[in-house]
Amino acid sequence: MFDFQYFTPTKVVFGKNTESRVADLIKEFGGTKILIHYGGGSVIRSGLLQRVTDTLQAAGISFVTLGGAVPNPHLGLVYEGIELCKKENVDFLLAVGGGSAIDSAKAIGYGVVNEGDVWDFYDYKRKPAGCLPLGVILTLAATGSEMSDSSVITKEEGLVKRGCNSDFCRPKFAIMNPELTMTLPDYQTACGCTDIMMHTMERYFSNGGNMELTDALAEGLLRTVKKNALILRDDPKNYDARAEVMWAGSLAHNGLTGCGSDGGDWMTHKLEHELGGLYDVAHGAGLAAIWGSWARYVYKNCLPRFKKFALNVMEVSNAGTDEDIALRGIEAVEDFYRSINMPTNLRELGVNPTEEELALMAKKCAIGVGGAKGSARLLDEAAMLEIYRASL
Repeated sequence: MFDFQYFTPTKVVFGKNTESRVADLIKEFGGTKILIHYGGGSVIRSGLLQRVTDTLQAAGISFVTLGGAVPNPHLGLVYEGIELCKKENVDFLLAVGGGSAIDSAKAIGYGVVNEGDVWDFYDYKRKPAGCLPLGVILTLAATGSEMSDSSVITKEEGLVKRGCNSDFCRPKFAIMNPELTMTLPDYQTACGCTDIMMHTMERYFSNGGNMELTDALAEGLLRTVKKNALILRDDPKNYDARAEVMWAGSLAHNGLTGCGSDGGDWMTHKLEHELGGLYDVAHGAGLAAIWGSWARYVYKNCLPRFKKFALNVMEVSNAGTDEDIALRGIEAVEDFYRSINMPTNLRELGVNPTEEELALMAKKCAIGVGGAKGSARLLDEAAMLEIYRASL
């Protein structure tokens, strides 16, 4: 077990109609002039954005709005938000939506309070020294950005997707009403469940220190999401299942399931970032498409963890060699992905890269991680390319 620090300052307000409390929460954390940042038309069509603005107007809170956040959120919109905040003297950000709107809002917050180009933080040239405070009204359980220290942005020039991690960007509050996720398309719900599970699996498959308690929490979370993803496949309006998945999304990425470890592996995410940057695929689907190939490449180097996962999470039979059990666990994960209509390779994802494009992704991925990365198994550019090839 490694020493660790655990920091989760976000105030969570969870349950039905909790979005009605947004004005009080903004005042509690000192907001007086707000940028409401959101994505596409769903928050408009559902009436959520109107309810939020009505609530703020009734409370006498000034605001401006900026829509347009997209999956794999773009740097160009971040720049636009930074300029709008400076022009309007915004002192608090409110992200209404899923991880894309939240990540974009975090990047805007970095850009407002730090001098220079905000992309420097995502290009690992500098570290942020602060962030404009922000709150969240969550409409999609997936990324965990509502409680995490993470923000991922795509630079349109060169199609480069990178992340920045800092405690400065952790939201002050997160409003989580499971009912707000009930209008999601089934595909987005499944992508979200996949992303939630992967955030925990990235931390689980490591050759660093581990805690039994942390493992038990991680395994319980994974079993819970797996169970409720199947319920939502058949009954999308099931409130209890929505609530379980929404809370799991936050716990999967606020650091809880990594306490005592070396921080995790994270190479499935890094490999997917290049897919998302180049092909603009849904993040959860991209993770599902690449995970099996990554797992088969690394499992022998992390065999005890893969065996434990197979038995305790995927509940395969404890028969045969450790390798047999581990491989059955990998196959069970892919069977689960198929059961919720997630892809298990790039072809099913709808992506058909050329050899040159595979090599380009491997090169960009290696640059992004500083040459090599991975805890289950250290991967260099050649290994990354092999995994991409295996995922075709």
